[in-house]
Formats: sequence, structure tokens, C-alpha cells
Amino acid sequence: MVVPARLMRYVIVGAGAIGGTVGGLLHQAGNDVVLVARGAHLDALRRDGLTLDRPSGTTTLRVPVAGTLAEAGLRDGDDPDLLVVATKLQDAEPVLDQARELAPGVGVLCAQNGVAGERMARARFETVVAMVVILMADHLEPGVVAAYMEPHPGVLDVGGYPEGDPAAATLAGRVAADLVAAGFSAQARADIMRWKYRKLLSNLGNAAEAACGSDDPALADLSGAARVEGVRALAVAGIDVATDEEDRARRNGRVAAGTIAGRTRGGGSSWQSLRRGTGSIEASYLNGEIIALGERHGVATPVNSLLLRVAEEMAAAREQPGGRSAADLLAAAT
Repeated sequence: MVVPARLMRYVIVGAGAIGGTVGGLLHQAGNDVVLVARGAHLDALRRDGLTLDRPSGTTTLRVPVAGTLAEAGLRDGDDPDLLVVATKLQDAEPVLDQARELAPGVGVLCAQNGVAGERMARARFETVVAMVVILMADHLEPGVVAAYMEPHPGVLDVGGYPEGDPAAATLAGRVAADLVAAGFSAQARADIMRWKYRKLLSNLGNAAEAACGSDDPALADLSGAARVEGVRALAVAGIDVATDEEDRARRNGRVAAGTIAGRTRGGGSSWQSLRRGTGSIEASYLNGEIIALGERHGVATPVNSLLLRVAEEMAAAREQPGGRSAADLLAAAT
């Protein structure tokens, strides 16, 4: 008799736009999932379940939820959980430290923008999987996540970190299969960090969108200038990056922005941080990554430097998004 493999338990910290969508759809597909949330979002999930809005309709999912990793019962040993870190990068290290104390043998999946999460995780854990997150979603009210992409809810490619780690590569293959079964487009890639650096370049405009709003007529120019600096810094540093053509081909026919009745999407992850008034923003791990490379390799990064400063000022002051002019910022930086 063939004994089916045990379902791997996904313990997802950060049950917002990304973690809520991924965790909700993995749960819906029959996987063992626990969401770790806090505050009003935790209360709403416990009371009403997770409301997941998609172009195809609204679903309420009763995903198991916990307020802490200890409450979730994070476990390693012979039957380890997979810890999915879906927080913003500025919130990741305390999560990783707590997990290290509770279950140092778990595998860790970094479901985040930027490229620093994998370094943080690998400094604490042996088995780390990187994920490229192409998923248009928002989380602006407790208990509710809206995921806008169709026909797939997202492209979520994964791969072991560092490249060549056999245990991490095996785990990445298992995760990719679960994601595909949950409706995502997902592949296990040996060269995953090439793709994460490509996504980093696209995320350099996040701070610009947060500061100026998605309707600012000069937003594309400001974001484009930040990306030009990023391309130059990565090239001088000798970092291999997936091409625009590869990225377009990967997305083509798999994901596009859909519409959800009664909803208008305001902006991406950094825009949402300002909108919710969290007091922090991820720009130091996006624009800051390029600034650090520029300083190390002699590449000027004035646009990224200004965007980082403005984004952090707005977050600290709890300003709402869209209060700055893209044209003015571009003029000030160039």
C-alpha cells in the first residue's frame, strides 16, 4: 500500500495582502495552514474568518489563526513546519528571532519584496526558500484581503537559497507543487535570485507611488529614473538579473490586473503602509539596497536616496499617500 505524504503545515506570519492571499488559497486547496496575525485583523479573522475578494467573487475562509508563533505551536524535528515570512522586511528580524528560539530546525520561505529577507533567514536557519511575489493585492481593513490578478491570482516562483543547497531546492519543489494546486502559477527555479533582483528593480518605484500617488502624471518618469540607477548599480556590482523580456514572458497570459466589483485599488505595498498609517515603510530594503550598492561601487543614486528620505519622513509622520509631486521630487534629485 502506498502511504500518501503528510501535508506540510504552512505557518504564515503576516496575514495581509500577500500572506492572506497565499494562505487563504493554500487552505482552500486543502493544505494545512495557520495564519499568524495581530490586533484588529486577528480579532476579525477569529470572529468572521478571512474574506478574500477576487475578480471571480468573494469567499469567506475559516483558516486557523493564531496571535503568536508560540500559540501557533511552531514545530521542527521529524515533522517540521514551513515558516512563511510574509511581513514587510522591516518587521522580519523579530519574527525570525522568535522562530529560532521556538523551532530552530524549521524551513523558512521568504515571501517578500527585496533581497534582504533571504540573508536574514539564512543567518538563522539552515533551509531557506526565496519567493518572487508577483501578486496584486491589498489589505486595508481587518479581516479582508482583495486579490486583483487573473486568470491566476499570482506568479509565485520559488527556489533554494543559497543556490545549490539541495535540501532547500527539494523544499522549493514541494512548495511550487502546492502553489500550483492552489491556483497560482509557480515554478521551482535554481536561479531564483536573478528573478528577485528583477522584481527589486520594479519595486524601486514603490516609494514614488506612495509619496505621489498612482495618478501623478510624472510618476512614471520618477520611478523610471530610480530604476535606471538600480540597473546601473546592479551591473557595476556584477549581479545577474533576469531580463525584461524574461519577466514579460513569465507573466504573459498568466497574470493581468482584473477588477473587483465595488473596489478601486489605490496602490502597492508601500502605498498601503502609508494609507494604514503603520509608521514604517519598506523603502530602506528596496531603494536602500540600491543606495548601498551604489556607495560600495561608486555609482551615484540621487533619486533613490531622495525617495528613501521622503518615504521614511512620510511614514514617520503618518502622512497619507499622494501628498508630494513627482515632478518636484525628480527636479530636486537631478
